[in-house]
Amino acid sequence: MPFKHNAARRHRIGKMKFKVTNWPEYEAGLRRRGGLTLWITPEALWSWLAPKRTTRGGQPRYSDLAIETTLTLGLVFGLRLRQTEGLLTSVLQLMGLDLAVPDHTTFSRRASTWRSSDVRQGRRIPGAGPVHVLVDSTGLEIYGAGQWLEEKHGARSRRGWRKLHLALDADSGEIIAHAMTDQDTGDASQVEPLLDQIEVPVGQFTADGAYDGKPSYDAVTKHSADAAVVIPPRANAVDRSDTQSASQRDRHIASIDTDGRMKWQVAAGYGKRSLVETAIGRYKSIIGRRLRARSFRAQQTEVAIACATLNRMLACARPESVRCKTATA
Repeated sequence: MPFKHNAARRHRIGKMKFKVTNWPEYEAGLRRRGGLTLWITPEALWSWLAPKRTTRGGQPRYSDLAIETTLTLGLVFGLRLRQTEGLLTSVLQLMGLDLAVPDHTTFSRRASTWRSSDVRQGRRIPGAGPVHVLVDSTGLEIYGAGQWLEEKHGARSRRGWRKLHLALDADSGEIIAHAMTDQDTGDASQVEPLLDQIEVPVGQFTADGAYDGKPSYDAVTKHSADAAVVIPPRANAVDRSDTQSASQRDRHIASIDTDGRMKWQVAAGYGKRSLVETAIGRYKSIIGRRLRARSFRAQQTEVAIACATLNRMLACARPESVRCKTATA
């Protein structure tokens, strides 16, 4: 990796500087992100209450749209369920709308059974061409005993966490697929589930070395036969193109052996992968590093709503930056 390759002389390398070219529009969009102005369409008002159930069982009072709206407000403003209930009640009163607000116990219960009206938030418009997919994963903390209790009682337990897998559109920056698993699930095993959520063809698939292996290449080829797969092979990878037809991985190994890993990264466009790391940083800075829900199904709902919320925020404001060129003597 470049940052590891230059670690010994990092202090002598000047930091790249970028300039935002659309600062007025970007600044206005950032202000809109924190606005409390809500616009509820007549269709949303009619869909606030759940439709009459035709099968056996209890009749739900609130629709999934009402639950999604409330949970979205709680995630955006960092509120717990009780505070979210109070916020929505105040907002509806200020708007003069006579709508019942679900209580916090209803939020907690319905989050485990919530279904999105559009599971592929931020997907590309059909006919826009192949998409460049960037994939990475990160860990999210879950509810559990804190360090103070462990130190007080002397019990050393392994901190639990969940693993969030994201697929990003390199051109638009939107999250086009996501999955949440337990901490023991491998990254490469989630390539196919992520690609199943993408309806458009994949032009290029870029991921880090954790996804290196035949299963990842086969999953991408199964989804889009002509897709280019850019995954850095392991340091001890062996080129087997002499014994069989050269695969994409064999060509990557041969290119690294000939020109070096850094030149291969530039030629293959591997630097684009930093965008998905930026998206992960955006998730943790806006939504948080810790999951609020306690059950696994409710945590999946929380992640799905959080990804849709980030896509909407990105649509409001996205910087367009160019690298500043420094004059050399």
